[in-house]
Amino acid sequence: MKISIGSDHAGFAYKEKIKTFLQSLGHEVLDFGTYSADPVDYPTYVRPAAEAVARGEADRGIVLGGSGNGEAIVANKVRGVRCSLCWSHDTARWAREHNDANVLAIGERTISPELTIEIVKIWLETEFTAGRHLARVQAIEGKG
Repeated sequence: MKISIGSDHAGFAYKEKIKTFLQSLGHEVLDFGTYSADPVDYPTYVRPAAEAVARGEADRGIVLGGSGNGEAIVANKVRGVRCSLCWSHDTARWAREHNDANVLAIGERTISPELTIEIVKIWLETEFTAGRHLARVQAIEGKG
């Protein structure tokens, strides 16, 4: 799988951990930055990561910041992106099963590094169940 990733300074450390984890699983990572913990504005790095998913250049995307809220908002402004802010095993699973989330937002200041990797793993491995959820996803995309 090809996965885009982008963060601000507050998500930089987890971005690097996630990138290493993804590569260890054999995924290709498109890193849109930031490339240090120096203060930056998150839209500069999050929007291109989300746009790569929308254009089909990446299968999925992961965006990170301090809380993940702003990053999710930016990603969801990109047509074709369904970004979910996840903070638990359940939210990661439901993001995929129910919403077919193609971008994952994580807040580095809200969860542990270990839980972060577990969330990424669950989110990658969980399939969209479609069924009754398909009509809702189509409505999100303006097709329902």
